This record gives sequence, structure tokens and C-alpha cells, in this order.
Amino acid sequence: MSQHCPSTVARMGIDIGKSVFLVVGLDTKGKPVCRSRLTRERLLEFLARASPTIVGMEACPGSNWLARKAAALGHDVRIVPAQFVKPFVKSNKTDIVDAEAIAEAISRPTMRFAQPKTEAQLDLQALHRVRQRLVSCKTAIINQARAFLLEYGLTIGAGPAFFVHDMPDILAADDNGLTTAMRDLLQEQWQEYRSVEIRLEQLRRRIEAISGADDVATRLTSVPGIAHLTATAITAFAGTGRQFKSGRHFASWLGLVPGEYSTGGKQHLLGISKRGNPYLRKLLVHGARTCVLHLDRTKDRLGQWISVMESNGVHRNKIVVALANKLARIAWTILTRQGTFYLRQPRIQ
Repeated sequence: MSQHCPSTVARMGIDIGKSVFLVVGLDTKGKPVCRSRLTRERLLEFLARASPTIVGMEACPGSNWLARKAAALGHDVRIVPAQFVKPFVKSNKTDIVDAEAIAEAISRPTMRFAQPKTEAQLDLQALHRVRQRLVSCKTAIINQARAFLLEYGLTIGAGPAFFVHDMPDILAADDNGLTTAMRDLLQEQWQEYRSVEIRLEQLRRRIEAISGADDVATRLTSVPGIAHLTATAITAFAGTGRQFKSGRHFASWLGLVPGEYSTGGKQHLLGISKRGNPYLRKLLVHGARTCVLHLDRTKDRLGQWISVMESNGVHRNKIVVALANKLARIAWTILTRQGTFYLRQPRIQ
């Protein structure tokens, strides 16, 4: 494969690997004019020698790094979600076929692209990913310890609050039937749980500090149901929000709108699509549930809307998801309009 980029290349697709990258260049008519297999270092040299052109790649680990490098060399970078590339893959799947499919996908006028993330966004996103893993680890410790205790006829209520309240007493009691080996093992699990809690508290403080120093995150916390955690998650995963045409598109990206399977002129709406970022969607849904339970409905228009939905007999879970959709649209407005805050308005009598 050639490592020379012809001047006739109008766009190129790059299939990203850990150490080897496949590049396919297409001319203005969509005909392949070069195919290259390059190492990471050779790829940067290849892009530096090439004339500024459109460079496409799939959204995957490493795409943001390559996007920054290619943009610094003067190229127009486009990151395509993998599911939008798949229809352009011809016949059998190989790396070089994938690269050619990417080059074809980025030429479509209606194609959707992902916004490259900045290094600050990636750092904040990593904090949230680590926190998410630790929360899962904490839940796993609780569930495993409860299962061990059931084998000895001891029960603990579901949830961290019961675990924290009951576990010290169970470990301290000498007459509950636990063997020495099991007591030692549960003691180790209890210490592991406490260490995870300390780590989560440290991450929470770091996230709150970042939120307090960021103007956008501070304005997002003015929205009911959005605190420091959700605000920083929105800025980390959605960035400026300008890649979305409207708040509805942002909510759709989060999977908070109904899926649709319509044909023959008959519309058939399904449940929410659950596309996009499940972590951010979960945070918004939890925030909406908090609003449904605790929002002062005499001082906020959202509270009035919740009351109307409840009076119409709408199930609470549907209200929660619909409210999460509203919160996402409000968040998009704050993201894209500098200096905008959510203004709580009193209920109209």
C-alpha cells in the first residue's frame, strides 16, 4: 500500500486501530485513489504532507486525539457514529473496507457528526466514568455481602443506608452464628466499602469544585433537578450543545423521546428510544424524579405542570421521563445562550 497522498484526494477515511491505521482517499467522484497502512507516527507525517482536505473517522477511543491532531494540520475533521458507517460497508468486513466506508459516509449531505471533545471535556468525562465504576463497585459489595449473610440466616434491607446501619452491629455480635472465616471476610468487605465511599466523596468534591469554577455548569445548576453532578456531566458529554439544532434534538440524542416504527401512513410510537448517553440520561431521570417528589409546586411553573399531569391520571413514571425531557431542553437553551439562567416563576392563580 502506498504511503503517498495524491493531490486529487477530496476526502479520506481513517480506520483507527491501537497501533495501525488504514487510510483510504477518494477523489471528487468518489473513486478510491490511494490506500495506505500506517503506524501512529507515520499517520501524522502522512497527514502533515497531505493537502488540507476532509478527514473522517468513526467515533471510538482515540478519535478525539486524532481529530485534534488532524485539525491542527489544517484538515476539516468529521467524526461519524459507527452505526451510521455500517450501511456503507460493502460485502465482507475488513479494515480497509471500513476506511472506505467512512470516506463515503462523510460525503453524505444529511450525515450526522459527533463534535470532537476538548482535553478539558475528556478529563471531566474521565472523572464521571471513574465515579460510575465506583458506584457499581459499591453496589456489588453490598449485594454480595447480603447474599453471604442470607446463608447464615441474617438479613439486611436493600440499599446502602441499611447496609451502613446494620453491618457494624452484625460484625460486632458474637452470637449470630457467623463463622470466624466468614466474619473476617465480611470485615474485609466492610473495609472495602468504606474505602470506596471515601474515594467517592473525594470525587464528589472535585466535581463540585469544577462546577463552581465553570460559568456554564453554574448556570445549569439553576434548573430544578440539575445539581453539580448532572451539570458537569452535561458540559463533559454535550460540550457547547451547538451540534444540536434545538433542545428537541438534544433530548432525542439522550433517548428521552419515543421511538417510532411507522409504515403505510400509520404512525406507531414506542417507548423512549434509550439512545445516546445512558449515564447522562439516568442523571436527568433521577433529577426529574426528585422534582416530582419534592419540588415546591407553588413557586415554579414546572410544579404546576406536574400537578396538571397528575390530575389527568398520567402514571408517575411517565411524568418523570417527560419532565426529564423538559429538563434536557432547558439545559440545551442554557448551554447555547450565553448568560442565560433558569428563572423560577410563580404559579399563575
